Amino acid sequence: MLGKFLSKIVGSKNDREMKHLQPLVEAVNAQEPSMEAKSDAELAALTPAFKERLAAGETLDDLLPEAFAAVREAGRRTIGQRHYDVQLIGGIVLHQGKIAEMKTGEGKTLSATLPVYLNALTGRGVHVVTVNDYLAKRDAGWMGKIYRFLGLTVGCIVHGLDDDQRQEAYGADVTYGTNNEFGFDYLRDNMKFDLAELVQRDYAYAIVDEVDSILIDEARTPLIISGPAEKSTQLYVQIDRLIPRLSKETHYTIDEKTRTASLTEEGVSRCEELLKVDNLYDPRYMELLHHLTQALKAHTLFKRDVDYIVKDGEVVIVDEFTGRLMPGRRYSEGLHQALEAKEKIKVKSENQTLATITFQNYFRMYDKLAGMTGTADTEAEEFAKIYKLDVVVIPTNREMVRKDHPDSVYRTQVEKYEAAVQEIKALHSKGQPVLVGTVSVERSELLAARLKRLGVPHTVLNAKQHAKEAEIVAQAGRKGAVTISTNMAGRGTDIILGGNPEAMAVKDADPQEDPEAYAQALKKYQAQCADEREQVLAAGGLHILGTERHESRRIDNQLRGRSGRQGDPGSSRFYLSLEDDLLRLFGSDRIKGIMGKLGMEEGEPIEHNLISKAIENAQRKVEGRNFEIRKQLLEYDDVLNKQREVIYAQRRAAMTGEGVHDSVLEMMDEIAEQVVDAYADDHVPAAEWDAKGLSDAVGNAFGFLPDLGEMAEHDAESLIQRVSEQAKSLYDRKGQLYGPETMEQLERWILLDRVDSLWKDHLLNMDHLKEGIGLRGYGQKDPLREYQREGYEMFAQMVERIKSETVGALMRVQIASEEDVQALAPEEDIPLAYSGGDGGAPEPAQREGKKVGRNDPCPCGSGKKYKKCCGLKQ
Repeated sequence: MLGKFLSKIVGSKNDREMKHLQPLVEAVNAQEPSMEAKSDAELAALTPAFKERLAAGETLDDLLPEAFAAVREAGRRTIGQRHYDVQLIGGIVLHQGKIAEMKTGEGKTLSATLPVYLNALTGRGVHVVTVNDYLAKRDAGWMGKIYRFLGLTVGCIVHGLDDDQRQEAYGADVTYGTNNEFGFDYLRDNMKFDLAELVQRDYAYAIVDEVDSILIDEARTPLIISGPAEKSTQLYVQIDRLIPRLSKETHYTIDEKTRTASLTEEGVSRCEELLKVDNLYDPRYMELLHHLTQALKAHTLFKRDVDYIVKDGEVVIVDEFTGRLMPGRRYSEGLHQALEAKEKIKVKSENQTLATITFQNYFRMYDKLAGMTGTADTEAEEFAKIYKLDVVVIPTNREMVRKDHPDSVYRTQVEKYEAAVQEIKALHSKGQPVLVGTVSVERSELLAARLKRLGVPHTVLNAKQHAKEAEIVAQAGRKGAVTISTNMAGRGTDIILGGNPEAMAVKDADPQEDPEAYAQALKKYQAQCADEREQVLAAGGLHILGTERHESRRIDNQLRGRSGRQGDPGSSRFYLSLEDDLLRLFGSDRIKGIMGKLGMEEGEPIEHNLISKAIENAQRKVEGRNFEIRKQLLEYDDVLNKQREVIYAQRRAAMTGEGVHDSVLEMMDEIAEQVVDAYADDHVPAAEWDAKGLSDAVGNAFGFLPDLGEMAEHDAESLIQRVSEQAKSLYDRKGQLYGPETMEQLERWILLDRVDSLWKDHLLNMDHLKEGIGLRGYGQKDPLREYQREGYEMFAQMVERIKSETVGALMRVQIASEEDVQALAPEEDIPLAYSGGDGGAPEPAQREGKKVGRNDPCPCGSGKKYKKCCGLKQ
């Protein structure tokens, strides 16, 4: 209450933000007359001048008013669009590294040109991230005219480019591309062996378009580059045949809220009988159990034409938030193979993870990150917690006049769809365009069939018409148009009342090949669309009809946001039923209770604010659950991310060649220390040390038998030094024989090879660890803490293996004749190329009491480390 009272007096935080930004807007406007007076050449000359001022010590904030004014004037001259004041505000917010929430049709794409140009002046490159290739190409071409006019270069990253093309695009001042392409390029760069092959350069500044879609919706699925694992696919087919022989409730149960399916005790017994095994939970049969679980999920939780479609003999995932196809993406952990077996198509080999990262951790690498969307405020808390991004709601240029009607709730889906199609028919007959939102391909086609029976012409926009998306959406505002859209509603493409003349003209003539014919067609369609626009405005503008509430309020708001752009009239209404998934699973008995009190007869809807509030509460429950899922994914990936940073930094250092030789020598010191530690203990007389075991261990580690001299003459420290010096001497002579350039290349390649091979195995082990870690909760242990602890131990073991295998390979590698290799024999006549296993080696001597580590404080009390004090004494 106090918060509401204070906001009325001093304004909300957002209001105060707008007041704070107003002086900057006025400063930009004050520059407009001088910019208008400049010639094209003088405007373009500002770019090198700005760069010189930056080099001289000015900041980007100092340049902002002039730079924004220059972009505004360039936009007016090149694409005929002048930035509104609210777009200047949006641009400032984006430059500050925040999220600008701008309603649909307010010109986010144009707003972004302001901070993009300003930040590109640093020369480090700016990345503009879009949700699909079409928008990346469209925006790079459309907004690219402004940047090129001002002397900047523009690149575009889309699917199918080779490395040379990608390098050129990333080398540009401004680079457009999709979130998937940016993320996969990062992973691919960290699998390469030569710096010259890397395509990406810096992670300075990124603006994410449709930021809620990319950083929230898609953040639940990590990016994964994988390779085929050496497993047979026949088992998927065999297990798939068993699932139809199981009965729901008797053999398995389904929890639709958590989207899990699990076998009952009777189900386990039935599967053991069918598979002819005595105990499915025996470690020998864990793979069978895993396959059964995935096949059960494929049959019971994943629906064709909802979660995926079958196209050209492949299972293609449908994005649950946008309804778009996701070609090339596959479900992990064998689920995709289980779906292929279910659909009776060729089962592809299961893949093993080679590289992976979440979108959260990829985008958090940027020094400055910003985003823009029409709907972000509902997720402001998550943006702040995960990305440290504030959301600023930008006011509309013109007042929003769309009428949002209360939801109409029916008892059954049959009644709901009947009412919806009747309203669509009525609106179509009076010439009002209707955009119909559905939650799946299946529902969109069901609705289309009903409209067809009623004789209502319509267009279906779902994952199956993905390629025609922009074309369909561009004409969704025409008189009487009925467009059925699956969760996508033309993200990034404006619905213009009366139709889009450019999209219509391009069908008649190619503007590049025949500009004269295109200009004539455009003129004709402009007049036609202007006339239609007046008729559509008179009919009430675009009507949004939602056939179901989404789990997220934000997705519903995106659908509604297609109507009422730039002060246009419009309306919206959602049709629901008690059988809808959201109300059935999350609505609780509260909604049914309200419906009962209000009275409800067959075919009659209930419209009441209490119902709308109850539905919003149900959505909040699901949003909270989904946030926890994303948060948990990030917490687990943070463990892997720290490890990833270490490994990728080591790879990058190996590719540069800087310090690699010194690293190899340090590895030799560490391995010598570990080997001697195991067999020599200063607390045990040297005469009792296991000389044979130590000699064999050195042979295993370095590939030669050392000359240890008289053991009684040594302590552990001097023995370590002796082994290390002999190894380095042998290695140095190998370097002299092969030459420094050859050895440098060998060191780089062998280190990279060992890092990649062991990192790949480590990722697989981490996958397995994560898969079973949840069971630790039954033992009163925190699964995340256990994952962190065991993951760290596994990583430490992998790092030690990288060291030992790299040194072992370098010591043993031979690229010359046998005579040359023999010449490498050390002066002490140490035998070369010793290859003995550790089997049969005697046990190391056992120490009594706790050993003093060389880096521990010396027991004598000097305050020095043991190795620098008493450890030096013979």
